[in-house]
Amino acid sequence: MMQIFRTGCGHEPAMTGPVDTISEGAWIRLYEPTEAEIADVGSRCAIPTEFLKAALDEEERPRIDSEDDVVLIVMDIPVTAEFEEIKTLTTHPLGIIITKDYVVTVCSRRSQVLDDFVAGKVRHFATMKKTRFMFQIFYRNASYYLSHLRQMERSISRIEAELHRSLKNEELFQMMELEKSLIYFSTSLKSNEAVLERILRSKPLKMYEEDAEFLEDVIIENKQAMEMSQIYLHILNGMTQAFATIISNNLNIVMKFLASVTIIIAVPTMIASFYGMNVLDLPLSDRPLAFETIFGFSVIISVAMGLLMWKKKIF
Repeated sequence: MMQIFRTGCGHEPAMTGPVDTISEGAWIRLYEPTEAEIADVGSRCAIPTEFLKAALDEEERPRIDSEDDVVLIVMDIPVTAEFEEIKTLTTHPLGIIITKDYVVTVCSRRSQVLDDFVAGKVRHFATMKKTRFMFQIFYRNASYYLSHLRQMERSISRIEAELHRSLKNEELFQMMELEKSLIYFSTSLKSNEAVLERILRSKPLKMYEEDAEFLEDVIIENKQAMEMSQIYLHILNGMTQAFATIISNNLNIVMKFLASVTIIIAVPTMIASFYGMNVLDLPLSDRPLAFETIFGFSVIISVAMGLLMWKKKIF
């Protein structure tokens, strides 16, 4: 789908769009684009087709590239994916293409990060200020990473509380999904940081002093999100290892208890087996209370063995 937006001039420019005409200073938003839309934007805005298709590859990594005054910036954004009815957080590439007259964003799916610009939730946003617009996308993206990381932190605390009450596979599977999401986040944030650092060093786009200051704020916000993802990943790794050890220890305790009970029961079973033999002249066979005597003797031996194991803390 293709949408065209444009803001006016002034301190708080008003958003106009979506409109049908591509004009100077417009923002062209492409998500789930067709081949015809890609070809149309490429020809009308003089953008190489490979730039427009770069972000449509799910394996594309964050990078920066330029050709004939056209700059491509690929970044990773957080998205919610669903696989076999299980929702998980992952990352997806978003392409920002800046030409002399236009800003083009390309993504293979609709992004909440860009929806906020359309809804007017971002202050001091102007499509004509192309460099600042790009930095605002990075800043909003880092904010969404932080928001998702806070949700993950609450999920980790909830799962930890549930694991204290009962150790089930369901909670462990949830921890595995969170760990996978954190790995995606950490890797993507590092790649985004590399792109921002390169922009700061090489300055491929025209930047005013306020743009440079805002870029530093964006880098700080991205670093904060990256550090949070690393912290939560270490916490989750520690929790996973700790609870795996607890589960293994609980299993050992259960097996030790069952083995002890088996040994205690084996004594009266063995005595009963001896007296169940079809032979003559067994001990106490001529006594009237033979059964009670043998039964009491078996109980005494079993209790003695149980007390001995309890004293040695086998139970």
